[in-house]
Amino acid sequence: MSRRPIARSSDLSRLLAEGYDIAVRAGYLVASGIPYVTAGKAVGYGRLITPLTLRDDRATPPDDHTLYFAGEYPCDKDGRPIEAIRNSSSRVTFADGLVADHRFSAKPQPTGSYSDYYEKIVTYASILSGPARTLDPTVRPNPGSFTPASEEDDSVFRYLDTASPRAEITAATAKLELRKVVIIGLGGSGGYVLDLAAKTPVEEIHTYDRDELHQHNAFRAPGAASGDELAAAPKKVAYFDHIYSKMRRGIVSHPEHIDASNIDHLRDAEFVFICIDDGPAKAFIIKKLEEFGRSFIDVGMGLFLQDDSLGGVLRVTTSTLAKRDHVRGKGRIPLSEADDRNEYQRNIQTAELNALNAALAVIKWKKLCGFYVDLEKEHHSTYSIDGNEMTNEDIA
Repeated sequence: MSRRPIARSSDLSRLLAEGYDIAVRAGYLVASGIPYVTAGKAVGYGRLITPLTLRDDRATPPDDHTLYFAGEYPCDKDGRPIEAIRNSSSRVTFADGLVADHRFSAKPQPTGSYSDYYEKIVTYASILSGPARTLDPTVRPNPGSFTPASEEDDSVFRYLDTASPRAEITAATAKLELRKVVIIGLGGSGGYVLDLAAKTPVEEIHTYDRDELHQHNAFRAPGAASGDELAAAPKKVAYFDHIYSKMRRGIVSHPEHIDASNIDHLRDAEFVFICIDDGPAKAFIIKKLEEFGRSFIDVGMGLFLQDDSLGGVLRVTTSTLAKRDHVRGKGRIPLSEADDRNEYQRNIQTAELNALNAALAVIKWKKLCGFYVDLEKEHHSTYSIDGNEMTNEDIA
């Protein structure tokens, strides 16, 4: 079953945020790693299992106050069975690998029913773990340990996103569930755009760059490439794919530049980040994106060297169906051959400026998605290094 019920249900998200190891399997909510005392007066760990009632992938109040348990029968600190919650003891198989040994009954008073699954799981976890904590004060039913995604999980992530429920922003994060986002160019800011976008629930992130990763790239790219990796001279897209595929699925690498032969790849993109400094190539891409009716953000920076110090401006220019005239009408995006005096063209290492440029672009993209508040609806922003000055123009 999908993990969407966890993301869409406040009670399940709260359990995840508070460190419970929960999963949804075969229509059951499963809480693993629950400490309890065995008959031998040792601390054991079991699983709580309860049927999960849903409506539109959201949990509704539990239908029943009983709950199943996988493990030995739990005891008090002296090894005596906790009879107050006993309902029955028999092996029950719900699905392959999902088996229970006992059924408990702890009816809440005075209502007789649990208001949600948070209350139900926490109640039973407290009953079982309380005696265990008297034997070992360090054990907890919610240790907040690493939680991999299950094989039934349809999430793009290889392990559960515990950051969103912890911050109570699951509803906002769901707005980023786009099908396809494209990043053109991974040489500088594009790598940082990928780093940030990879942590969102976008289904597919397509990267385009035919260049190899070389030593000078390593000093302005996210992460830290090893000497052996640089010696192998991998394609940039392959290098970044290897890194971010550890965290998520859906990174689709294209070791090629965008040109007339593959421009149709962008036709179904829901959003495009342009992170290249080739003006004529950019002009072609932008023209086609406008024809396709696609929204995009172009990033760039102009740097100069003055008395052994760098100065300059970072730029984030957005084009959407709501506003496009500023791109050419005001010349917001350089579409001609680059000025050779632009220090960025000389490969000066500006990792923090690449990262900032990417962050500003991703923030604007998230504004367009509704993740962040966007009252001004600016479509062109600049940041001046000297003075830390931000300007917003071209309001939609």
